Amino acid sequence: MSEVMSDAEIAEIICNPHNPDDDIIFLPVLHYFAMNNIFTGSHGLFRFRAEPHVEMATPKEVDMEKSNISVECWHGQFCYECSEMEDQQVFPMSEEGRADMRRWLIDHI
Repeated sequence: MSEVMSDAEIAEIICNPHNPDDDIIFLPVLHYFAMNNIFTGSHGLFRFRAEPHVEMATPKEVDMEKSNISVECWHGQFCYECSEMEDQQVFPMSEEGRADMRRWLIDHI
């Protein structure tokens, strides 16, 4: 017999969905990349490095449409500088690009 969920439980799932992929690969918010910060991450022996290429619209404003994030990945115990890259991809600096980057990384684990 299946368990019936209450309206409050259903509302919680709809308002706060949990994506299991969020537990596999962590990616910072777009603002982190827009501030020209490089991010490295891992899952087991899978490693990746995401480097933003930021274009400025004004001295204080990032042109998100012209900016992108270049990602490289490899498997192994060693750091980026001591490893051979297995693949690379460039993603637009947008929420859609960030989601595509997450899917691409998960596919390479």
